[in-house]
Amino acid sequence: MSRTPAPHPVPETPDPKGSDPTHVELLERLARAAAGYYRDLAAAAAVQGLTMTQAKMLILLRQPLPMRALAGKLACDASNITGLVDRLESHGLVSRHLDPADRRIKNVVATEKGLEAVRVIRADMRATSAAFNRLDDEGRRSLYELLGRLHPDETV
Repeated sequence: MSRTPAPHPVPETPDPKGSDPTHVELLERLARAAAGYYRDLAAAAAVQGLTMTQAKMLILLRQPLPMRALAGKLACDASNITGLVDRLESHGLVSRHLDPADRRIKNVVATEKGLEAVRVIRADMRATSAAFNRLDDEGRRSLYELLGRLHPDETV
């Protein structure tokens, strides 16, 4: 009979003796912050009759994007994007247009109604706003810069 040692709990905060946080501690803290953001986003989207994924798509559509690019940014299969776009289009939140440079490509564009839905969702994300309001301007700039360093090739 083999005995597996009990897992050691990961401390909530770095060791008070001044040691630096581990990668795991940093990732867990980042994951908790992201989870809070996504809970807030899902709740605000639901008020607008949208799923979190539909809201995420609308947020990405600050500029026209090909459907394949949307699939990559949302980390889902391209076949799922068609259904998402169909539903958003049926509510007048997005439209599809042929790419002028390559007519085989369909770009998805947020309509004015879709952009307004994004504004309302963002305004309704009170928990996220409260979290960022705890940071001063310098803290927000620092956080923005640090997060950008984690994945410099990623754009929203």
